[in-house]
Amino acid sequence: MINQNIINNFYSTLIIFLPISIILGPSISLISIIIICLFFILIDMKIQNITLIIKNKPVLLLILLSFYLVLNTFVSLDPSNSATRNLGFVRFIIFFVAINYFFFKNNYKLSIFKPWLIIFSFFVFDVYFERFYGVNTLGFGALDSSHGPRIVSFFKDEPIAGAYINGFLFLILGYISLVLKKRGDFYKYFLLLFFVLFLISVLVTGERSNTIKAILGFSIFFLFLDFFKIKFKLLFFFLIISFISSVIIKSDYLKNRYIGQLYNNIIYEEKRDYFFENNVYIKLYRSGLSVFKNHPLIGVGTKNYRVATCGQEKSINKDYYCSTHPHQIYIEFLAEHGIIGSLISFSIFFYLIFKNLGKIIQSKNYIQIGAFIYILINFIPIIPSGSFFSDFNITFFMLNLSLMYAVSDKTNIFEIKK
Repeated sequence: MINQNIINNFYSTLIIFLPISIILGPSISLISIIIICLFFILIDMKIQNITLIIKNKPVLLLILLSFYLVLNTFVSLDPSNSATRNLGFVRFIIFFVAINYFFFKNNYKLSIFKPWLIIFSFFVFDVYFERFYGVNTLGFGALDSSHGPRIVSFFKDEPIAGAYINGFLFLILGYISLVLKKRGDFYKYFLLLFFVLFLISVLVTGERSNTIKAILGFSIFFLFLDFFKIKFKLLFFFLIISFISSVIIKSDYLKNRYIGQLYNNIIYEEKRDYFFENNVYIKLYRSGLSVFKNHPLIGVGTKNYRVATCGQEKSINKDYYCSTHPHQIYIEFLAEHGIIGSLISFSIFFYLIFKNLGKIIQSKNYIQIGAFIYILINFIPIIPSGSFFSDFNITFFMLNLSLMYAVSDKTNIFEIKK
């Protein structure tokens, strides 16, 4: 019989490794999650656990979503394109259950978040290092990147550092908030320093949509804190916006990225028409809506947007713009899943997200609040987003969804009342 402490330590190590596995790439992240799932099935899956799981509505809804995705594969333009993502979603159902069981079994101890904070802080440091020196601590960056001055950090050839920070930002802020809250009034002001450092780190990556998400998420998170009075919150928020504006204005790159390429093209009438006609994201949105118009009920299938816009259909659809996805979550779902699939998917997601909102607010569990905020900002309309079911994005989404349920005995799926 394996010692329970050994099992718990191994489980913790697997979960602690997740932030590093995402940096190392989709394959390592996939393997890491599969190992967690297998470990749960082989070590912790018991008959009584299966009974609890089957009775649990969130799990049943995730199974329903997985069943829909399987059907979506068969109606896709090219099923071989959809199969991996659609069939692979089942791992996140097991992952969701495994994370809930880990916290249930360990009495909701938050020990994994301390090493996560260390990993996250080093990543943020690396982002600042690259912004100041042109390359990150391993030598990756602008000097050998096709993305110019945009921050790549440890991702080497992908400018997704801001998305990575956002994926853990609100969980980490939630953990810090819980720790500092227990240490008295003096320590709570250190939280403001973390707010500023982490928020500005997203800004300096040059990722505009993730910066908007971070600022909006930060604003919501700050309002949830009961540390500070409303007058102080408003004053601090005003100071943060002023500081962000100052950082942008003092950097030629950031000023061009956030003002020259976006704000000026919308505000000034002489630039507006050209901008709306030639902006790549507007072309992508228009293309995605055109795909939806041609496939309104069931869409073209997961990961089949490129098949439609770069294949034979492109020759008879002038609005099609060849790309892997339309870079906006609602348009992506409409194009790839149609009205039927989008209604099924969003109904399930929104139920899972808002089902326990009252309990989360009342409990003042800031990790839960942080997870909720991250999930919420994924559904902001209009602004660009990555492909929802890509390994990178779905991993962050399901990680935050799992933790939103798992870290409290009020919402953990294994706390089902008999």
